[in-house]
Amino acid sequence: MQALPSLLAEDIKCCVCSNTDPNQFQLKYQKENYAVVTCNKCSLHFIPPYYRKRIEYTQYKNADVTAAVRQGNNWVKVQRHKLRFRFIQKFVKSGKLFDLGAGWGHFMLAGKELGYDVYGIEIAEQPYQYCVNDLKLPVDHIDFFKMDESKKFDVITMWDVLEHIDKADEFLEKCSKLNKPGSYLFLQVPQIDSYFAKKHKDNWKMMGLDHVNYFGKETITKILANHGYEVVKIKSSFEIKLFIMYTLLPFIKKMKGSKKQTVSEANKTIQASERQQYFNKLTKKPMWQLKLFVFIHNIIYNTLSMWQLKLFVFIHNIIYNTLSALNIGEEMMVAARRKT
Repeated sequence: MQALPSLLAEDIKCCVCSNTDPNQFQLKYQKENYAVVTCNKCSLHFIPPYYRKRIEYTQYKNADVTAAVRQGNNWVKVQRHKLRFRFIQKFVKSGKLFDLGAGWGHFMLAGKELGYDVYGIEIAEQPYQYCVNDLKLPVDHIDFFKMDESKKFDVITMWDVLEHIDKADEFLEKCSKLNKPGSYLFLQVPQIDSYFAKKHKDNWKMMGLDHVNYFGKETITKILANHGYEVVKIKSSFEIKLFIMYTLLPFIKKMKGSKKQTVSEANKTIQASERQQYFNKLTKKPMWQLKLFVFIHNIIYNTLSMWQLKLFVFIHNIIYNTLSALNIGEEMMVAARRKT
């Protein structure tokens, strides 16, 4: 790794250990439109503020994506999220659940079906409107930092949220004020120390300008501890939905396009609505086939080994999604208990 260029040192701060000394950071990867730096004190990898100032999340999903989501199969999406509830229910079987960054709302819909008292917030306009108008869910369109701290929850969930947050330390401090003592926070983030991240390095598909923080098991444990949480379980996960939309689809486009084009280059040409439509196409099956698929998937979910996982990825046409019981994947689910 190289010493940090002075340009990238502007306003730099590590959200895990609060390091602000420019001499205690190194340049890990330099890409065309962003860079990833490493904190020498705690080993957090992140994109510095110099590049992050270009990102605005409030309108990152447009009407075309919403139209594609409406064409999708909600039953299939709910089954995917019920796998997440298998993880949650090992610790909390009922209660008030706050989904931070509700997205398109299918996780909340699954929680509602399972008897949780659900509530969520979503900053992006299109997903918020879909949650409220299509799914009839109790979702607010507000700034999280302005949320009333008198509200207390048994469960707070964040699925693929924390990696987007510039001030993740302040974000988690706000979470701790909303969690009851002894209650739980569950989150999922890309895992920088995973097999896939180590293999692909700066070409890892989870790496890009929209992801600021790249946590590993140690750094996620440290930042949560800083804000009153004790990590009780970390479980790697492998999302086949993401594989279909961000690996399989670009590969197919590459095969149909120029032979000189790489999968990474093909990926850059795909719109979010096109990804959703492709996923819809693969999951638009009769209900009995979908139920059979979920049954087969659940068997695989409980028995997969490393070499079987690699084979399983190639047999994508019979799988909707999987979370690995053997800690194999490129993301990690974390269960953390709010200390009393």
